[in-house]
Amino acid sequence: MEATVTSHEHALDGGPGPMGATYGKLMMWFFILSDALTFSGFLAAYGFSRFKFMETWPIADEVFTHFPFMHGVEAPMYYVALMTFILIFSSVTMVLAVDAGHQMKKQKVAFYMLLTIVGGFIFLGSQAWEWKNFIKGEFGAVETKGGSILQFVKQGKEKDTYERVALAEFAAHIPVEREQLTRSKGVWFMEEPTIPTYTVEQIVEGLKNHPEILVRTEKIVDKKKVVLSRADSEKMIGQAKYVVEGANLIRNEYGQKMFANFFFFITGFHGFHVFTGVLINVIIFFNVLLGTYEKRKSYEMVEKVGLYWHFVDLVWVFVFTFFYLV
Repeated sequence: MEATVTSHEHALDGGPGPMGATYGKLMMWFFILSDALTFSGFLAAYGFSRFKFMETWPIADEVFTHFPFMHGVEAPMYYVALMTFILIFSSVTMVLAVDAGHQMKKQKVAFYMLLTIVGGFIFLGSQAWEWKNFIKGEFGAVETKGGSILQFVKQGKEKDTYERVALAEFAAHIPVEREQLTRSKGVWFMEEPTIPTYTVEQIVEGLKNHPEILVRTEKIVDKKKVVLSRADSEKMIGQAKYVVEGANLIRNEYGQKMFANFFFFITGFHGFHVFTGVLINVIIFFNVLLGTYEKRKSYEMVEKVGLYWHFVDLVWVFVFTFFYLV
């Protein structure tokens, strides 16, 4: 008696399975689903934290204002938008590569895969440049004994507008000699990653010598941070404890500490996914050049890596929307 053979007998060895999906594509969809849940958890945690600290959460338009080769020109969100466009465009080239694979056109597959790889590298380089500026900072601030961030502004050209002022513009030049605190040189719990350019004393004295400088708190009212009067500014600066330049996992000049933590974690985790996708694309690209998939008479591997690349692009759209725009 002959055994009954079903239409799904090759589902586990690469052949078509349920609904025409091969084992490889099915496993890729399972991975994408699990990864989507991970990113959803991260974004949900970000949303919860932002809602909880809504009054002190940094304004993205004031943080991401840099653009390459345009030093001193404020271009809020322009470069992040450009990064997003490049990544989405690389997703289009991946679609064209998959389509060329269905038509068994080796040269077109290689060409569009190369464009996708270039787009991925540009995005990674842009993200590294954005991290550098975020970590370095531009204006500087001070942190009070209560953990609040104080920034410095001066009256703008228009009424009721203020312009950020960098610490270098008003800090007093008081001769001081400082040595970086480490556990080997001081008390075991006294350690600092880097020495700030200025001391608290220099900032306090500089503020006194520049009556046009005012303190701006991290509290937001009517979508604007609260600027203190001159008298209140002098009173508040007396609570300064640390000079903050740029951002790290401990404190940042932009405001709420958790903002930097989420920025590093979410964009870094996504950047790792992009790097992995570029690496896989490079491997698939060379396999295309070697004719590996021509011999197999199938470019399904290009389609599978394309699913991953589209997922990475889609995740960035959500990160861009919730982290930068909203």
